Amino acid sequence: MQFLTRNGLECADVETTVCVKDRTLTNECVDKIVGYALSHQVMNSTVPTPGKDVLLALSGESLQHGVDLSERMQNDHKKKSTKKSLKDVATENEFEKRLLGDVIPPDEIGVSFDDIGALENVKETLKELVMLPLQRPELFSKGQLMKPCKGILLFGPPGTGKTMLAKAVATEAGANFINISMSSIGSKWFGEGEKYVKAVFSLASKIAPSVIFVDEVDGMLGRRENPGEHEAMRKMKNEFMVNWDGLRTKDKERVLVLAATNRPFDLDEAVIRRLPRRLMVNLPDATNRKKIISVILAKEDLAEDVDLEAVASLTEGYSGSDLKNLCITAAHSPIREILEKEKKERSLAEAENKPLPPKYSSSDVRPLNMSDLKQAHEQVCASISSDSTNMNELVQWNELYGEGGSRKKTPLSYFM
Repeated sequence: MQFLTRNGLECADVETTVCVKDRTLTNECVDKIVGYALSHQVMNSTVPTPGKDVLLALSGESLQHGVDLSERMQNDHKKKSTKKSLKDVATENEFEKRLLGDVIPPDEIGVSFDDIGALENVKETLKELVMLPLQRPELFSKGQLMKPCKGILLFGPPGTGKTMLAKAVATEAGANFINISMSSIGSKWFGEGEKYVKAVFSLASKIAPSVIFVDEVDGMLGRRENPGEHEAMRKMKNEFMVNWDGLRTKDKERVLVLAATNRPFDLDEAVIRRLPRRLMVNLPDATNRKKIISVILAKEDLAEDVDLEAVASLTEGYSGSDLKNLCITAAHSPIREILEKEKKERSLAEAENKPLPPKYSSSDVRPLNMSDLKQAHEQVCASISSDSTNMNELVQWNELYGEGGSRKKTPLSYFM
């Protein structure tokens, strides 16, 4: 208000209509906001020339326009500066430069926790372990015990959403996402694999906060006592563990290794030790299947007879991926119907020597109904059996090493 008065301006409803969201306004910011507001008022109304000792009245609408435009410009600047900062990271060698091209900024991942139906317990645990230390590091600076978690393992049957959870963690925590695999750190030249591994961690430290995601981690960091394993592979694993949790690592560093696997029992013991929090992402029950289906069908046009509870009860043993495949298969039925109808109408027009009717568009496709979902259920079955050997091994491994396991002393059957 003082700035407006000093510059011969006034706005009667500045305090009631103008909303500034969580921003500290400097003189420079206010100057820009008032400039945008004046331009808006001049373009949209007639501004009378004020007389002597008369202040020019700015409308609350124009001033709010100036605030909104200023905030939008600032957000665009932040996005550009994030991309620029990744390009301008001071890389020490060619290995870091190559890996930098695969880094995904958090605003480009495109997956949030809202996109994942169910798994509420896992999401809450990840928020506590990952997002809080990355977003509020000042809360974890007291004492020696409150250090950010350096490693989390997501394990469970295929298609339950482990990779989506990792992407959502990076998005929600505002961390850069580094997805590594054997193709990104492997090399035909002896000794280069270790250099790539070292570059992964040095680069992650420079662009922190960052999440190093290792999907199918059992393929990269499996047991080292395997007699058929090549010496170069064993050296690369050793280098990974030294950089992950060795003498060169820093306790306060905001770098997290997030691993996912369907076979946690194939992991090396040293890798399990470096993954202190192990979360099982299990097959969803009926309640969670309903949540997953509702997320999948959230943007679809549904008929009134669609009963999500009935679909959830039909799909016992289905994973999240299986449910998505079922919904995709069901969505093809209305399109198949309209194509058949179009084909018949065009054939009839040709037989009667009439002009061909126009083709149908997406607005002509009928809503998805319950019969489509039931028909899709007959075509799409569960990809994993709850009684399979792999599923039983996962449950046993969770009992011994997972979060909240019973810690039974009986040996696992597949170790015998």
